[in-house]
Amino acid sequence: MAVLNPPAILRLLGTGASSSSSSTSSTSPSGPSLFGRNSRAWARARPTRILAAAVAAAFLVAYLLLGSSFLATGPYLGSTTDLDLSPNRFADGSDRELELHSHDHDHDHDHDDSHTPLWIEPPWIEPSGEDPAPPPFTPLPPVNPPAPFTPASPPLDEPRPISGAGSPPQNQPPPPAPAPAPAPDDGGTTSDTASDTALKCVSHVQWMRTRPGPNSEGKRRFPHMRPPPHCRTFTLPELESLIAEVKTAIRDPDLARLFENAYPMTLDTMVRWRGYANESDPDTGESRVTDQELAYVVTGDIDAMWLRDSASQIYSYLPLLRASSDPDSLASLWRGIINAHARYITISPYCHSFQPPPESGIPPTKNGAYHLNHPNPPYDPVKVFDCKWELDSLASFLQISVAYHDKTGDVGFFQKYRWVEAVDAAVRAAGAMRRGTYDADGKVQHSAWTFTGWTDRGSETLTNDGLGNPCKENGMVRTAFRPSDDATIFQFLVPANMMFAAYLDSAADIMAALDGELAQNLTSTMRDMAFGIRRGIDKDAVVPRPGFGDVYAYEVDGYGGTNLMDDANVPSLLAMPLWNYTGVDPARDYHAIYRNTRRFVLSEANPYFMKGPVLSAVGGPHVGPGKAWPMAAVIAGLTAFEPMSGLDEAELEEEVDTQMGMLLGSTTNAGVLHESVNSWSGEDFTRSWFGWPNGLFGELILRMRDYQEGRGRGQGQAMEGLLAKSWQ
Repeated sequence: MAVLNPPAILRLLGTGASSSSSSTSSTSPSGPSLFGRNSRAWARARPTRILAAAVAAAFLVAYLLLGSSFLATGPYLGSTTDLDLSPNRFADGSDRELELHSHDHDHDHDHDDSHTPLWIEPPWIEPSGEDPAPPPFTPLPPVNPPAPFTPASPPLDEPRPISGAGSPPQNQPPPPAPAPAPAPDDGGTTSDTASDTALKCVSHVQWMRTRPGPNSEGKRRFPHMRPPPHCRTFTLPELESLIAEVKTAIRDPDLARLFENAYPMTLDTMVRWRGYANESDPDTGESRVTDQELAYVVTGDIDAMWLRDSASQIYSYLPLLRASSDPDSLASLWRGIINAHARYITISPYCHSFQPPPESGIPPTKNGAYHLNHPNPPYDPVKVFDCKWELDSLASFLQISVAYHDKTGDVGFFQKYRWVEAVDAAVRAAGAMRRGTYDADGKVQHSAWTFTGWTDRGSETLTNDGLGNPCKENGMVRTAFRPSDDATIFQFLVPANMMFAAYLDSAADIMAALDGELAQNLTSTMRDMAFGIRRGIDKDAVVPRPGFGDVYAYEVDGYGGTNLMDDANVPSLLAMPLWNYTGVDPARDYHAIYRNTRRFVLSEANPYFMKGPVLSAVGGPHVGPGKAWPMAAVIAGLTAFEPMSGLDEAELEEEVDTQMGMLLGSTTNAGVLHESVNSWSGEDFTRSWFGWPNGLFGELILRMRDYQEGRGRGQGQAMEGLLAKSWQ
């Protein structure tokens, strides 16, 4: 882009300053002037031309007063040849999508790490001597934007109280005794550079940017990202013992450090609050504290509680779950999450992410999407952070409920509080969304939930004034949004229906053991619904794909329309074996269908399989083509161990070896897993503080350990096999 110089400005003004200035024509050899050079042209000038002349004159004055160097470069913009003022170009010259509002995994937040390497030390740690980084780019607001929502909470990149530190609220469990000093713990010490920061319990974003040491001894030099023990949001001795044990079995020092950083991330940094529910005395109206445990667990850099994310984050610690009434036990935290989910679902069963419980004293988080999105029925922004109908959110609630029941045998817990009421709300909400677009007479049926969004992203709104694309009733449940928080194309999202059906069946067994007419009625309703969903999947979602055979479609509409793809976010088609899904036809080989689907998903036939030298894995439209998700690579490794995958021992070990090598190489030497990574440029990533994939990575390491021990390959340092490999 050329920068205007004085002759160019003068030509715009029509005053000459060219070799042909003597010409009286308005089309001189130097090019047409803005108005021509005679008084009649000026006299006939329209107001817009006068305004243009004024702007050009202002440019000339600025040039003369400030000098050509400022206009040629400007702050942080580099040379004029690099200057590009296209709408989607940032001040640092990088092309990035401009999002006008949040949407999860939103991954919609104000802390985008995608172009800021974690190891850039902030100026208060150690001056680097380099030029200051450009300030973050702020997109221009849309024309006539709606009024913003007012509730706000401190950003997550500022220091904030840690659960258990200071004076807790009245209904919070007593805090553990504070550690006298941030002494070295399970393999990590605080570096001299970051020790002062650690003592203050700064936010995890700030802590990660210091790259605390000591670094791992491998070629990647991963930092020790765990906060000091006294700054962790939930401490669990069993977790520390497990980490220490598994590390001794891992030969690769970088892999050991990645496991040590990743697996405890949620417990270390994301349990924002634990406490007890309040209730109002029916006689006096006074609020009193109950014994109902509550927990508020965030996704990482977004200060809100997603049903799906928080369920998946806690589920990664299932091997450590034991029955316990100790308020500092994992069982207590697990119950707190189930109770929080139950409360949220009874408030708004069609919503997916929620604000902190009022008992926590944490103010509601501002969501810029509140005035841009219009779900019907509407929601209360003091209670709900964002509202997208995602069937997998309800499936995730059932998943952690079933897991708690199976591991602890604590049936009484489900009878005591609002679990039955929440399941009833979930079943009613899902049941209402089984209706097709038209009734038997062809009339458009009322939809229990609709959504429109004021957006420039097609994945952030639904067609047909919020109804979505038409679908024909087949027993499955319509869902408006995927687990990525992107809108569905065809509303029968197959993996979400699979997961919901699987856990409806399992949760019905819990319901059958409870007292009361509602529980008994729900038991049969849940089982009937699960069967109907499975039958609908069998009918419409198994389709032939040339080169692969019969595969599961990602989305269907009941009319024969299918969307053949897979997305990184779970539930996905790739993840199907993790919840033991099967259909209703005993004559059908569902394992073979999954194997065909797996080959399809992990091939270039899947339009969202991202291939490149950094990371080849499934991605999705949430962050766009070219961005692979480490989560999908972890799922490829986890499902390789499942019999449904049909891999022999050599194939299994090759698959896990491949995925592990890519995961180690895609962290940008940060020592944690990101949300997404550019398959061709590891420096280009999104979300470094994201609990879900890091917990899943820990699950994968534990599966590798169990696999080896199950084959008698030794214990501890003598172990052979997957964990004894080196990726240096």
